[in-house]
Amino acid sequence: MIVNEPVPDTFEDTPARDRDPEWFKRAVFYEVLVRSFQDSNGDGVGDLKGLTAKLDYLQWLGVDCLWLPPFFKSPLRDGGYDVSDYTAVLPEFGDLADFVEFVDAAHQRGMRVIIDFVMNHTSDQHPWFQESRKDPDGPYGDYYVWADDDKQFQDARIIFVDTEASNWTYDPVRKQYYWHRFFSHQPDLNYENPAVQEEMISALKFWLDLGIDGFRLDAVPYLYQQEGTNCENLPETHDFLKRVRKEIDAQYPDTVLLAEANQWPEDVVDYFGDYPSGGDECHMAFHFPVMPRIFMAVRRESRYPVSEILAKTPAIPSNCQWGIFLRNHDELTLEMVTDEERDYMWAEYAKDPRMRANIGIRRRLAPLLDNDRNQIELFTALLLSLPGSPILYYGDEIGMGDNIWLGDRDAVRT
Repeated sequence: MIVNEPVPDTFEDTPARDRDPEWFKRAVFYEVLVRSFQDSNGDGVGDLKGLTAKLDYLQWLGVDCLWLPPFFKSPLRDGGYDVSDYTAVLPEFGDLADFVEFVDAAHQRGMRVIIDFVMNHTSDQHPWFQESRKDPDGPYGDYYVWADDDKQFQDARIIFVDTEASNWTYDPVRKQYYWHRFFSHQPDLNYENPAVQEEMISALKFWLDLGIDGFRLDAVPYLYQQEGTNCENLPETHDFLKRVRKEIDAQYPDTVLLAEANQWPEDVVDYFGDYPSGGDECHMAFHFPVMPRIFMAVRRESRYPVSEILAKTPAIPSNCQWGIFLRNHDELTLEMVTDEERDYMWAEYAKDPRMRANIGIRRRLAPLLDNDRNQIELFTALLLSLPGSPILYYGDEIGMGDNIWLGDRDAVRT
C-alpha cells in the first residue's frame, strides 16, 4: 500500500484531554459536509480552512464531536463514498496540513473529530481496482470479489433498487464479473484476502496518527459474502471488527467506532460485540428504525411507533451507546418499516415523487416539517429525550432547505 507520509504537527499543541473512554455517551455529534459548509477562497466549494474558520460557531452551538463524511481523493460519483485514495485529501478541500490544523483547532475548543471510513468498497478508479482488472495474477488481483458469471449470492438483496439491476457487473478488461452491494462503480473489497484487511487497518491507523478521535464505519454489514445467505451480518464480519477494535484499543485509547448498519435492532446489537465484556466491536451504532418512527409518531399523535420499537430493542453492553438522529446526508430511509408504514410516510412527507429516492425520502428536516419552527423544535426535543447520543445534521439548526431538482441524495447535501 502506498501511504502518504503524515504531516509533522507544527501547529499549537493540543491541551491534554482527560482520559474519558466513554466520552461519546455524553456527546452531541454534528455531521458536517466539508464541500457544503464554508468556502475560504471563493471558488464555490467548501474546504477545510473554511470549516476551521467556523469552529467558534460550532463551539457556541454546543457541539461536542464533529463527524466529517468522506473528504478523501475521489471521482465524486457518490459524494466521496467512492474513494480512490484512502490517505489523501481531495485537493479542492485542501491538503493533509489543512486537516491537521482543523483537528488541532477543534481540540483546542474542546471538540472531538470523527471521520467517515468507507470500509466495504472503493471507487472503480482506485489504483487497486485498476490493477486488479488488468492483472488477475498480480499483487492486487484478489483485492476484489471476482467471478466468471453472475450466479453467486442470489439471496443478497439489491440496495439501490432505483439504479442497479444486479449486484454483479461485467468488466470487459478482466472479462469477469465483480461484486458490488452499492453502485456498479463501487466494487466491493475482498476481505477473504488478508492483504485487504492489512490495507484497511493501516489506513485507519494513518488517520488516528493525525489525531482524530474515531470513525464512522460505513456499510459494515456487507464486508463478507457466503452462498446461501443474504450476505449481511456474517460471523466473519464480526471477527474482523473485533480485530480492528483490539488493535485500536491497544494503541489509540478513547477512540470511538460508530457502526453504520441499517438493520433491525436485534441484528445491530451484534456490532457492539460481546455483552458480558462490555462490548468488543463498535462503541456505537446508529438506531435506524427509531428515526422514521419519530416522524410517524408525531404525525399520528401517538407514542406507539416509537415506544414499540424501543421495547423491541435489546439491551446493549454497558460500555456502548446508540446514535440517534432525525436526518443525515442520505435519504430518510424507509427500509426498516412495513410496506403500509412506508406508503404512509410517502403520503405524509413526500407527496411529490421527486422527493423520493431508493426506499426513502430525500428531504431535509425543515422542508419535511413545512418549515415550521415549532415543529422543528418539537422534533429536536423528542430526539434529545430518547436513549442515545444525538447526531445533528449541519444546517438543521437554522432551518436549511433542500433542492429536489438535484439528482439522488444530492438534494439534501446542499
